[in-house]
Amino acid sequence: MKLRENVPISTMTTMRLGGAARFVLEVETLEDIPAAYSFASERNLPVWIMGSGANTISRDEGFEGVVILNKLKGLSVKTPNGLVDVRKIGSDDFGDEIILHGMGGEIWDDVVEFACKHDYTGIEALSKIPGTLGAAPVQNIGAYGQDVAQVLERVEAFDTATQKFVTIEKADMGLGYRRSRFNYGSEIGRYFIFSVTLRLKKGQLLQPFYNSLQRYIDEHGETDFSPKNIRKMVSAIRSDKLPDPEEVASAGSFFKNVYVDKAGADEAEAKGIPVWRSKDGRGKINSGWLIEACDLKGKELHGFRISEKAALVLINESAKSYEDLTRARTEITDAVFEKFGYHLEQEPVEIQEMNK
Repeated sequence: MKLRENVPISTMTTMRLGGAARFVLEVETLEDIPAAYSFASERNLPVWIMGSGANTISRDEGFEGVVILNKLKGLSVKTPNGLVDVRKIGSDDFGDEIILHGMGGEIWDDVVEFACKHDYTGIEALSKIPGTLGAAPVQNIGAYGQDVAQVLERVEAFDTATQKFVTIEKADMGLGYRRSRFNYGSEIGRYFIFSVTLRLKKGQLLQPFYNSLQRYIDEHGETDFSPKNIRKMVSAIRSDKLPDPEEVASAGSFFKNVYVDKAGADEAEAKGIPVWRSKDGRGKINSGWLIEACDLKGKELHGFRISEKAALVLINESAKSYEDLTRARTEITDAVFEKFGYHLEQEPVEIQEMNK
C-alpha cells in the first residue's frame, strides 16, 4: 500500500480543481483495503474512495481526510474450472455467453475493448467512458441506450460497517438513472467495491438507435452493427464531441439528462422539445439541447467554456477555484430553469466527509 501526504486533488481529478488531500493511499491488494480504513480510523479521519478521478470534483479547501485510490487489477472469465485470466483463456471458453469478473481498479474502457473484440454485446455503447470498473456500478454509467445495470451480476465489496468482505447482488443495489445505493441515500461511502461481475452475450445493439448514433450511421452508410463496429462508431462520436480528459480539463458530461413521466414527455413535445421515449411512454430530455437552446453553447463563464461541440460539457480553460465553478454552474442552471422550468442536476460527485 502506497502512502502520500498533502497531495493536490487537482492533480488527481480531470477537472483540475481542488485543494490538497491530507493523505492518499493506493490499495493494490485485498489486504490493503481494511488496512487503509484502519489507517483512517486510527487518526479519526474521513475517507473518500476514488478511481480515476474522471467524475470527481474537489472544493478549494481540499479534504482533511484519506483519499483511497482503487488500484486493484485483474480481468478474468468464469469457466467450469473457475476463473481464468483473460490473457490465458482459450477459444473453447468463448461461448454464446460470457461472465467477466474484473477487479475494481481496471480501466473501464479496457473491459469494453475486450468484450467487443470477442463479439459480446451489452457494453459496446459505453466505449470511451473514462473511469474504472469499480466505479461503473456506483453511478450506473450509461450511454446510447445501454447502461451497466443491464449486464451487471454482482459486486464484491468491503463493508465498512461490519468490517467484512461481502457480495452484493444486482437486485440489492438500488440501481436507477445514474444512481445506486452506493452514491445515493444513507449508505454513501459504506462500501469499497473491489470486484465487479458482468454477464455478456453474443449479439448486437438493437434499433432504434439514439439520434447522434443514428446520424453517424446515416452519414457514413454503416450497416454493420456488431459490437466491434458500434464501438468504433461510438468512439468516433465521443472523440469528436467530448474532450480527452487527459488533455483537456473537464469532467465529461457535467449535467444529467432530464427524465420525465408520460405526461411530462407529452408536455415537452408539445413545446417543441425533443424527447427520447421509452416503451412505457416516459421520456428523456437531453440537457445539452436545453443548454444550447438557451444560447449558451460555446460561451465562456467564469473560466469555464461550454463546449461548442457538446453543451453538456464544461471545459476548465482558466478557472482556478471552486467558486468559479459554482458561478458558472448557477448561470447555466438558472437560464435553463427560467426558459424551460427544468432543474439541471450536476453529474460529477463532490468530495465531502462521508464517514470516519
